[in-house]
Amino acid sequence: MEDTLNGRKALVTGGASGIGAASVRALAARGAKVTVADVDEAGATALADEVGGTAWAVDLLDVESLQTLSLDCDILVNNAGIQRISPIQDFDPADFRRIITLMLEAPFLLIRAALPHMYANNFGRIINLSSVHGIRASPFKSAYVSAKHGLEGLSKVTALEGGEHGVTSNCINPGYVRTPLVEAQIADQAKVHGIPESEVLAKIMLTEAAVKRLVEPEEVASLVAWLASNDAGMVTGASYTMDGGWSAR
Repeated sequence: MEDTLNGRKALVTGGASGIGAASVRALAARGAKVTVADVDEAGATALADEVGGTAWAVDLLDVESLQTLSLDCDILVNNAGIQRISPIQDFDPADFRRIITLMLEAPFLLIRAALPHMYANNFGRIINLSSVHGIRASPFKSAYVSAKHGLEGLSKVTALEGGEHGVTSNCINPGYVRTPLVEAQIADQAKVHGIPESEVLAKIMLTEAAVKRLVEPEEVASLVAWLASNDAGMVTGASYTMDGGWSAR
């Protein structure tokens, strides 16, 4: 594999598992020095040791601590996320605020902290793990859909402001990915839709997709690595769907 990211410093949030962990490995394999940021300190440390990177145990819900942060990174992957499934009338306002904080406010603050270094070096890659729910809506996911739609807007504004400074900003919009986050949804999806858990994958998660399987984390990570490279220098303000054709409808 080519060392296309030699000398680059990357930061991946939610980096200890799922898409984040796959992205850490993909970036490191291409030569980047990667910081694995996660609330799971043990998981972040184990993966950082595996790839020769650095672990950063951080709770991104603690946004006050992010307001004075300065980041020395060339590549920022905003990946951390959580999910709650409930009808709007039953949705806990505290859960709504938590999701917006983690998945929209925290990425804003991390981008804000990273841009001065990127601008000074006339290079930066900001890669935001959005979702097909950043461009489509689904019932029972008011907070998640709202956060991802907001992230899409933030990414585009960052692209417009960063262009003259060599900084690109893009979203990746996967469908359902084989991750702990998706696996944890199955029981909740079964409950709100009134179906057995064994039917959730076929009847809920993949019903709109042309390709009837989950996305693999490594597939998403390969796109992360390309967007981080010099080859993607003219790609900015974009949203890349990887949803098996879901959004083609």
